[in-house]
Parts: sequence; structure tokens; C-alpha cells
Amino acid sequence: HVEQSILNSMKKLIGLSETDTSFDLDLTIHLNSMISVLTQVGIGPAEGFMIEDSTATWESFIGGDPRMSMVKSYLYLRVRLLFDPPGTSFALDAMNKNAAELEWRLNVQREEELWTDPDPEPLPAA
Repeated sequence: HVEQSILNSMKKLIGLSETDTSFDLDLTIHLNSMISVLTQVGIGPAEGFMIEDSTATWESFIGGDPRMSMVKSYLYLRVRLLFDPPGTSFALDAMNKNAAELEWRLNVQREEELWTDPDPEPLPAA
């Protein structure tokens, strides 16, 4: 399968051509901000992740787990809301609700895999 560039796929979703680089700085700043949010809740590499250009791929950020596909929609919605918010309050509200639901679902997904008991059994005395 072909490695998909995070930046180029985001440009396509927003309606820009892959060859149009006039908004790359804006998009990478917004993408990196939202990637940091995902890193805080445990999505992506533990050491963090940052894109600088079109070489960063989805595979390098979220791996090959198909359950993490919703990360793409989440990042699109959040970046679109920052970069080019819709003109109507109805559309804005719908996008915010959709992004919030995806955020919740990603958190549930992460907890299923990385859950830590907040009240572990005490270790036996040596």
C-alpha cells in the first residue's frame, strides 16, 4: 500500500491541491497543535510527533491499526475549524460536536489498550 502523507491528505480534504504550498505553514502549525492534543491523551508515539513537510505519513503517526482511522477525521475537523471555519453556526456546531465525539472515542480506544488501574493492589512486604 502507498504511504499517505498527512499534510497532502489534509490539503486534499480542505480543498487545496497537493502542489499548492501557499498554506503549508498554516496547516502544519494547526496539525502539530492538534497532534500535540492527541499525544496528551496517548494517541501516537509516546515521545511525541511533529510534521514539518509532506514526508510525514499516517503510518508513522498512528501505525497500521485500522481502529485508529478516526484520527484522520478528527485532525481534519479540528484543523478545518482552525484554518477555515464554516460560515454558519449550524455547520460550526455540527463540526464541533463531531470532533468532540471522535475525541471521546479515541480516548476510549486508547484506554482499552493502555488502561492502568488507578488503585493497584499493594505489593506484598518483602
